[in-house]
Amino acid sequence: MPPATPDKTAMTAVFFTFLFGVANFALHKAVLESRHPLLGRMPFMNMLGPKASLAAEFVVLLGAMLLVGSGNLAWAWAYLGYTVVNGVAAWLILTRRV
Repeated sequence: MPPATPDKTAMTAVFFTFLFGVANFALHKAVLESRHPLLGRMPFMNMLGPKASLAAEFVVLLGAMLLVGSGNLAWAWAYLGYTVVNGVAAWLILTRRV
């Protein structure tokens, strides 16, 4: 029996999920470096610090990639939606509209 070949659709979805994750990390880091006053009002940021929020972002990305890699392609669309919401939130924070 020949070895199983990876599904190209799933591999493409994992690749794009990874790219969305890179975008999320860039947005997250930009928001953290903006020193927006809203960040100081978040109690968990004062207790755990920015590295914990980046670790949480990594856990979300890892979970999405594992789910997408196992064939649940709907999670790639869900992570895309998460990225869009993060992008809008980061834009609002970085342009001081919030």
